[in-house]
Amino acid sequence: MATKKAKSAPKSAPAKGGSSYGASDITVLEGLEAVRRRPGMYIGTTGTTGLHHLIWEVFDNSRDEAMGGYANDIEIALLPDNRVRVADNGRGIPVDMHPKTKVSALETVMTKLHAGGKFGGEGYKVSGGLHGVGVSVVNALSCDLRAEVHRDGGRYLQEYKNGGKPVGKVKKIGASDAHGTIITFESDPKIFTERELSWEMIIAHMRQQAYLVRGLRISILDLRLADAKAFGSGSKMDGEGVYYLRDLGIDAPSMTFYFEGGLRSLVAFQNRHLQPLHKNIFYVEKEQDGVMVEVSLQYVDDVSVRLSAFANNIYNTEGGMHVTGFKTALTRTLNAANKGGKESDSFTGDDVLEGLTAVISVKMREVQFEGQTKSKLGSVEARGATESVFGSAFATFLEEHPDDARAILGKAALAMKARKAAKAAKDSILRKGALDGLSLPGKLADCQSKSAEESELFIVEGDSAGGTAKMGRDRRTQAVLPLRGKILNIERARLDRMLASEQIKNLVVALGTAIGDIFDIGKLRYHKLIIATDADVDGAHIRTLLLTLFYRHFRPVVDGGHLYIAQPPLFKVRKGKEVAYAYSDAELAKLVGKNVGLEDITGEAPEGESETGEAPAQGRSASGGKVSVQRYKGLGEMNSDELWETTMDPARRILKQVTILDAQEADQVFDMLMGTDVPARKSFIQSHAKEATLDI
Repeated sequence: MATKKAKSAPKSAPAKGGSSYGASDITVLEGLEAVRRRPGMYIGTTGTTGLHHLIWEVFDNSRDEAMGGYANDIEIALLPDNRVRVADNGRGIPVDMHPKTKVSALETVMTKLHAGGKFGGEGYKVSGGLHGVGVSVVNALSCDLRAEVHRDGGRYLQEYKNGGKPVGKVKKIGASDAHGTIITFESDPKIFTERELSWEMIIAHMRQQAYLVRGLRISILDLRLADAKAFGSGSKMDGEGVYYLRDLGIDAPSMTFYFEGGLRSLVAFQNRHLQPLHKNIFYVEKEQDGVMVEVSLQYVDDVSVRLSAFANNIYNTEGGMHVTGFKTALTRTLNAANKGGKESDSFTGDDVLEGLTAVISVKMREVQFEGQTKSKLGSVEARGATESVFGSAFATFLEEHPDDARAILGKAALAMKARKAAKAAKDSILRKGALDGLSLPGKLADCQSKSAEESELFIVEGDSAGGTAKMGRDRRTQAVLPLRGKILNIERARLDRMLASEQIKNLVVALGTAIGDIFDIGKLRYHKLIIATDADVDGAHIRTLLLTLFYRHFRPVVDGGHLYIAQPPLFKVRKGKEVAYAYSDAELAKLVGKNVGLEDITGEAPEGESETGEAPAQGRSASGGKVSVQRYKGLGEMNSDELWETTMDPARRILKQVTILDAQEADQVFDMLMGTDVPARKSFIQSHAKEATLDI
């Protein structure tokens, strides 16, 4: 038998520059160093969201004690110098020696990534933490952390510095008849460049958590401006000797949440600015196959869907298995209840979701999330349990409440009718355009570049500003689309009515993404969408209408960081041949050298008119030189060179990126400001009237 000659092994390519790659090149990160090296892997981002995630992680440990029935009172205090203090009346983290690590259980929990009472045994039957990295990650990303434990009649303390390094061992510092844990930490400025905490964001998160754990009291105190003397003898300003800082009686902003209604109360709160379609709020709580399922819902007279999902009280922004089970059961149950309908008139998932406000919460022993930030539930068993529990209970609810059932089915039928009308509109406008070569809007001055990454679209107010912008732009990368007047308020408008609006249709076609169920963010023709409106009341209204449109129907555009608001100047200041621009009254005063405001630059000027017909005001600067101040009331009043210099030139312009830090809070604000609840809107305006900058 003939045999083939074995081929020699291929030679490796020689290393460039004589470098080598061996065992010594492998980096091993010990302890918490991996967290500090790659913080984004553990808290998602080192921006504002990640900063607040530190509070959520510490709070989650306290909340898990409450979910287990061991605590009912949690306090979060914001302290001076960017410190945060979280106290609970739970069992207290154990302080005795851990048999494996040979250090205290407290130090083990605070310094080991995968250590805690949630990996087995009877420490926690239900918890929000599976990956076990919560409080240790907070320790790793803090420059200073203090852990105080009250249990077994004693008060114990251990401190950590510079990213989780323990300062000595845990020590008993006194007796105590309390029980629980107090964690005080300061985020590390080396990790977080922005350390300003949002009171509103913390309030919104804690309110949500209070709804999810009935009978839990959550107190939040803002003591950041409090005098150090108010904290007593505590050298670290953490209220040493006082368990709950609210007992100090310091006059400072505070908020306390306590709800017995649970998810029912949360649904009612989310619908407070909307018109419910049925009186009774559906609610069910039942355990099946080791999964506790809790669901509450109510339909409202609106076209948006508001669905919140939680697993072990962790908010799942991307949903997951429990949401899939809920949607399946909802569609099936309503189709079964719609006995008079034809098979061709069956409801789709979108039909039954329109106008729905629902909260889904599951609690289970072994919960699995997709990713450390826990935005999506991956536990398969949650789907079956949710589908079974909710489907059975909702069918019973519809039978027992016929009036509510008629209202819900009527809403779904109306949504189905609108869906078919919207499909016809899309077929005639969007798909027809794609097939028959529907051109871009006539008023769109497109850019030459075909690269979406470098292309910008300026959405401007009116033909006058549009003409100026078209002349002043960089034709290679900047496109301009003028909109005539105020676009349709789409807060309560369905897709078919929206596409009947010429202004909205032009914008949709210009973006290239389509809209509705055929929306495709990958086809976005410009990666910077810049809203440029006048600095007056009408301009602000147009900007709000556009923001509503993008938030409701082009949300991935906002989430992707593609939406911006231009900041044109308010004043042009000329001193001799020197020209400068001011974007506020304060900047104007600084430029002119005196307190010059709107009252100083209105009326007749002693000399001529400006190039745009606006009479400039005359005055003298602090140095005695003669200055001319021109007030811009609209983009159309600028000439093309001025608009380029101040608003369109990437090297000099000021753009504000539109972001959404709290989607639920944003949703409720849009409901109130753009919806039909006039009393709520009036109350909001009256409450914030003094904060408004008026231009009248």
